[in-house]
Amino acid sequence: MKGKLKILFLCTGNSCRSQMAEGWTHHLKSKTIEPYSAGIIANGLNPHAVTVMKETGIDISLYSSKIVESLIDIPFDQVITVCNLAKESCPVFPKKIKITHVSFDDPPSLAKSAKSEEEALSHFRRVRDQIRAFIEKLPLE
Repeated sequence: MKGKLKILFLCTGNSCRSQMAEGWTHHLKSKTIEPYSAGIIANGLNPHAVTVMKETGIDISLYSSKIVESLIDIPFDQVITVCNLAKESCPVFPKKIKITHVSFDDPPSLAKSAKSEEEALSHFRRVRDQIRAFIEKLPLE
């Protein structure tokens, strides 16, 4: 292997799903993968995402929400879109890159109808755990 794979996790606002994917990848795959995350827009880091990741011992509180254009010069080996809008809006990169799509539910949208804080967090926890299961299978062939 010629060094770590550079993988970009891309979602709509880089506030939750892509941030959790980056955190899990740092935690589980740091010897083989150099992860990044970005969004089509930058919505800021979601505090519930920080909370549920901290429950697993992973601190993403210092991560920042950024737009994909700010990372366009990084020679990524793979881009993984984690929501449908990101898949539809995925930019063209300077070199040919493997693009993979996996759609995770949007916890902030689901949490809007929650009747309690605990119910809202349960949406974030479910998606967090689904993202972990996906990250455990990286790198994809």
